[in-house]
Amino acid sequence: MTHAGDAVARLVRDEGTRVLATLVRVTGSVDLAEDAVQDAVVRALETWPRDGVPDNPRGWLLVAARRRAVDVVRREAKRLGKEADAMPAFDPFPDPVSVRDDLLRLVFTCCHPALSLDAQVALALRTLGGLSTLEVARALLVPEATMAKRLTRAKQKIATAHIPYRVPSSEELPSRLAGVASTVYLIFNEGYTGRESLLVEGVRLARLLASLMPDEPTALGLLALVLLQDARRAARFSSGEPVLLADQDRSAWDFALIKEGVELVGTGLRRTPSTPNAYVVQAAIAACHDLSPSYSETNWDAVISWYDVLLSIQDTPVVRLNRAAAVAERDGPAAGLALVDALPGLDDYPWWHASRAELLHRLGSPAAFEALERAVETGLPGPHATRLRARVNSPSSR
Repeated sequence: MTHAGDAVARLVRDEGTRVLATLVRVTGSVDLAEDAVQDAVVRALETWPRDGVPDNPRGWLLVAARRRAVDVVRREAKRLGKEADAMPAFDPFPDPVSVRDDLLRLVFTCCHPALSLDAQVALALRTLGGLSTLEVARALLVPEATMAKRLTRAKQKIATAHIPYRVPSSEELPSRLAGVASTVYLIFNEGYTGRESLLVEGVRLARLLASLMPDEPTALGLLALVLLQDARRAARFSSGEPVLLADQDRSAWDFALIKEGVELVGTGLRRTPSTPNAYVVQAAIAACHDLSPSYSETNWDAVISWYDVLLSIQDTPVVRLNRAAAVAERDGPAAGLALVDALPGLDDYPWWHASRAELLHRLGSPAAFEALERAVETGLPGPHATRLRARVNSPSSR
């Protein structure tokens, strides 16, 4: 695909989420809206590179998707010998507030407590994040076939249980928060590996959530976490390849975002004096990195201590993997590798293999090459695989 074609594809993907959110409201069906938007996206990718991008891309996609949805409804009604239900009219050029509200409705529809937490996160990643079923499966560490079934069941339950497409009342919000926060962070995290549009979407949704629930430590901690990580965006990639935290130009970091994030961490900690909040603690870890003048001056004792706090409320293999990386920085690669090798259940997780490859490389072990290949096989994103391959193929270094 040409550079112009890549730009069109990114535009279509970015607008697709907003179009889907509006069309779910119009059609009342996640399934129908998804199919109609996918059809409109295919048409856009076929025609826009040839004919030029329309003045209002979102309006074009909305109109095309609605036409497709109307055709499907009429065809299905004819097959069943019924009258086609009239589909509500809509504004093909919605204002930003309407788009924001449609996205919030879609977030909370996907994260309804009638669905399991796993199903909530999976469905929202698929619809809001625009991830493929395979990408969702990898993000959530399950086989693709299992994820396909989970998504199908979730959409069926929304339809059969008549789950409403709306932002809940204030008393309902707390019961939805866990699923919404997990979803927003996973969208951001997927973007953090190189898909900038998802990263921007994650930050935007985190801000919306904090504005909706300004007293909730989870919402504050989530926003702090994504801001403190997003602050490093300008320094994270060079010529399309990821730059390790140790090698980043810290003068390129966004210190306004760091200040905002640190203040939010302080507020979150004051609101959780006795019971730690997972997002606030993760944000505190990010703040340790962002406030260090240089990588060599990172307070690894503080980072590891915060990981210990996090493990007291969220003891997962991935948290232990991240803690092991910090231990490797403080105590050396052998200490870190021992912790990494002891972790269960991560054989299909690319970052586990990538961590092993990095630490084995530092130890000068030829086993780093095998670990690198397993990282690639299990789905390590291309830019990160390129960087890691270059390191493993170079003389042993830190």
